[in-house]
Amino acid sequence: MTASDSIDAACLPRRPETAGVQLLRGDPKRAIIHLSLPMIAAMLLQSSYNVVNAIWVAGLGSDAMAAIGFVTPVFMILMGLGNGIGAGATSAIARRIGACDRKGANNAAVHGLLLAVGLAAILTFPLILFAEPLLTLFGAGATAPLAATYARVIFGGTVLLLFVNIGYAVLRAEGDAKRAMYAMVASALLNIVLDPILIYWFGLGITGAAWGVLISMSMVTAILLYWFFVRRDTFLSLGWEDFHPDRRLIGDMLHVGLPASLEFGLMSALSITVNWMLVATAGTDAVASYTAGWRVVMFAIIPVAAIGTSVVSVAGASYGARRYDKLRTAHQFGVGLGMGIGIALSAVVYVFAHQIAWIFAYSPQSAHLAPIIAAFLATMCFFFPFVAPGMISSSVFQGTGKGFYSLVMSLIRSLVFCAFFAYVFAFVLDMGESGVWWGIVTGNTLGGIVGFLWARFYVMRLIRLSGPRPPDLAFGVTPGPAEAAADEPRGAGDR
Repeated sequence: MTASDSIDAACLPRRPETAGVQLLRGDPKRAIIHLSLPMIAAMLLQSSYNVVNAIWVAGLGSDAMAAIGFVTPVFMILMGLGNGIGAGATSAIARRIGACDRKGANNAAVHGLLLAVGLAAILTFPLILFAEPLLTLFGAGATAPLAATYARVIFGGTVLLLFVNIGYAVLRAEGDAKRAMYAMVASALLNIVLDPILIYWFGLGITGAAWGVLISMSMVTAILLYWFFVRRDTFLSLGWEDFHPDRRLIGDMLHVGLPASLEFGLMSALSITVNWMLVATAGTDAVASYTAGWRVVMFAIIPVAAIGTSVVSVAGASYGARRYDKLRTAHQFGVGLGMGIGIALSAVVYVFAHQIAWIFAYSPQSAHLAPIIAAFLATMCFFFPFVAPGMISSSVFQGTGKGFYSLVMSLIRSLVFCAFFAYVFAFVLDMGESGVWWGIVTGNTLGGIVGFLWARFYVMRLIRLSGPRPPDLAFGVTPGPAEAAADEPRGAGDR
């Protein structure tokens, strides 16, 4: 057996090194492409569900669209918590895989799942109990009761939402993007089928859309539990064999996960701010238009988000192995690929803006929103190319355990730049609703540039300080003195 083919003898009977792990430890460009493609397919289908959901809800009128728009910031916080803790778990697991610490990776995976359940136990009841006052605080006004009926069902599934996100994170950390894709696709397809049935056939209205989300997450949770604890054919073992409580490990995850979660909180804060500005300049119809148009924006940037998700895993493995040259390659390649995709999508959305807007304004109750949605989409085309520099740079920081850096980047981009310029353009320059849109574009562009330069400086500094790079290790190979440091995965503060 050659060194490159060897594995940890202790894990040989039950967990051989998988193709996904070999991919993570190989060429970063190849790893990003192979990990991104399944994620792009799955996330596009999931985002298609969001678009389809908006189409069905649009048939209920602009009040229903606005109600979901006011719930969206709170839902983004929950999604951000799940994705953030998931990013922390992915980073911690991938760094230990990169450092050939299989037992440590197993322990990290179990800690991630337990953390998800614990957070859900704390959050679920208060969210359900205070749903309507919370939405009123966020500006829902007369639509607050309608929004609360939708929100309470969604909040009831908090444990499912967090568990599913951590489950996906575990699979991505070991390079098994295809299996994560299968679960995500199944969830989206079930949602698409359930929406018209629950909203119209069962007559549940806006609540039916929420129940569709809950039922689909329940199915995915069952699939993940089967893979992890019944079939048990993943690279990582999620049993109790390698588990031991470790506060430092929890701290490591939270050091990445909480800042990543707060990034979604910042996005939610920006969304709340934008909703307030739109109501102040053009009324609730502006919020409904923004809600519909923003779903298209989120759909268009899915490929970049998938690339960023892959970069977290690749960056973590490269950092754990002290292969900072691979870290640089992953950053540069991810940004270049993402910007190319963003430019292509900008052209498509710009050309078909009016046709896309009609999809959300097909009913008599929402037809008056079509020109506003089309104008919003035409403006957002200038947003797409500069998503990649900021998003991929954040992924590099998350993968290397520098969650605070990623948070500061998002703070600069969302509140310092986007909110500031949106206010200036909308109120100071009196551009009204369109000023809010152009403020988002300007802030995102500047934030993306700042983020890219910061991450590049960070990676180049690692390269300068690292000295001669160590050879690639395989599981079971005893490291020499130069490689021994890699066996202690980097934690939150680069201990």
